[in-house]
Amino acid sequence: MNTIRTAMLLAAMTALFMGVGFLIGGSGGMMIALLVAAGTNLFSYWNADKMVLSMNRAVEVDEKNAPEYYAIVQALAKQAGLPMPKTYLIDNPQPNAFATGRNPQNAAVAASTGLLQRLTHEEVAAVMAHELAHVQHRDTLTMTIVATFAGAISMLGNFAFFLGGNRDNNPFGFVGVLAAMIVAPFAAMIVQMAVSRTREYEADRRGAEICGHPLWLASALDKIARGAERIPNPDAERNPAMAHLFIINPLHGERMDSLFSTHPSTDNRIAALQAMARQMGDGAPRTAQRQAPTPSQMDGPQAAGPWGKPAEPEQPTEPASPKSNPWGRNRTGPKGRWS
Repeated sequence: MNTIRTAMLLAAMTALFMGVGFLIGGSGGMMIALLVAAGTNLFSYWNADKMVLSMNRAVEVDEKNAPEYYAIVQALAKQAGLPMPKTYLIDNPQPNAFATGRNPQNAAVAASTGLLQRLTHEEVAAVMAHELAHVQHRDTLTMTIVATFAGAISMLGNFAFFLGGNRDNNPFGFVGVLAAMIVAPFAAMIVQMAVSRTREYEADRRGAEICGHPLWLASALDKIARGAERIPNPDAERNPAMAHLFIINPLHGERMDSLFSTHPSTDNRIAALQAMARQMGDGAPRTAQRQAPTPSQMDGPQAAGPWGKPAEPEQPTEPASPKSNPWGRNRTGPKGRWS
């Protein structure tokens, strides 16, 4: 199903790309756009993840230079039954994270330094579990390809601005070029329509199952959303087609749960997670839990947390207050550049 969905999306984006080329340069422009689209398809499949990481200036880390962060991802990947993804850090004060890669075997997850500094250890784990859910659902290929195509369509719109309209180039003259120019500002909107927002709800649900605590993720989403409102992300603002990759929209002015929003309303996501927390052990019948056990529930009668410690009983109220030191880490433990 995911293969068919990706193929249909590629065909639709290629047709759109060719349409913009026709508006700019007629049949000749359409053929050039077709060749560019074919190259973009191949590039997107093999290299789009590297491009996205590069555009966000992400740096790969390991157990030596980011031991705690790396250990969180490693433990959660094992909990989810996934290969260990490459782990990246983005030197950016805005708290946020995303996942990319064409399949679970070639996946990468990235978190910003702002995320690690502003969230508790448990909240960081919940966010990375959400990103691993995208990897497990194989959303990352589709999301990354769409980001690449949207950026390419924006580029064509910019070309239209500089090339101008000429009846010798296309049958619509200046009107056609103007139409192409209008496409560029709405490239992000195309992404928003192409990538279903239900994937965020599904990743929230599965991420909560992986870490075992829906309220950890609910608390993290609230903090990230408030941080994204106050703290700009210049890299994302320069490349708005990547906005849908992040767990919370990194751009300013996109807060409504509307048809053209890249993300569902944060309040709606938090409400869904709170409802899930109640179902997982706060008034929900035991039979319901046995029908749909989480990975941690399958380990035994007492759920194991993502670091092998017994998880505390789920509370339907607000999550516990963050610990005084960052993530509640062991001050005497190993330290790395971003730990």
